[in-house]
Amino acid sequence: MDAKRCMDSFAVKNSHVLPPDTNSHGTLFGGKLMAYIDDIAAISAVRHCRQPVVTASIDSVDFLHPVFEGHAICLEAFVTWTHNTSMEVFVKAITEDLLSGDRKVCTTAFVSMVAVDENNRPTPIPTVYPESDQEKRLHTGASARHEQRKERRKESKELAEMYGTGLPW
Repeated sequence: MDAKRCMDSFAVKNSHVLPPDTNSHGTLFGGKLMAYIDDIAAISAVRHCRQPVVTASIDSVDFLHPVFEGHAICLEAFVTWTHNTSMEVFVKAITEDLLSGDRKVCTTAFVSMVAVDENNRPTPIPTVYPESDQEKRLHTGASARHEQRKERRKESKELAEMYGTGLPW
């Protein structure tokens, strides 16, 4: 498999924020924004590996600015780093007041995606290489983020075992 550039996986999603997408404060539901993040990350990941993918994790999502009804939300994503079967996708979400043109980054997130074969088993993917300074910065920190995710997953498994599927403790 030939290595691919980060920008080969670049994907953009735009959406107009309408009343059904908002909460009682007139701002985009956090869960709706997270669904958009997962969707654009999957598109980017499939562009990179040209195989089906599943979401393994989404790092913390901090809501930096509200996204108001009537505004637009634009999400941009690209693969920053790859492992054997998994990849890290960086997602940036920008809110835009369509009437004034004012734009703000409302969140960023790292999403881990895993390529799967026809039996839903992890399958190897091409490596990725950065070109721009921004891509290089994200690529350089990716290995450490990968290790943090592994540790967090281990803790999540321990909690799942401890609390199980029974009645509340």
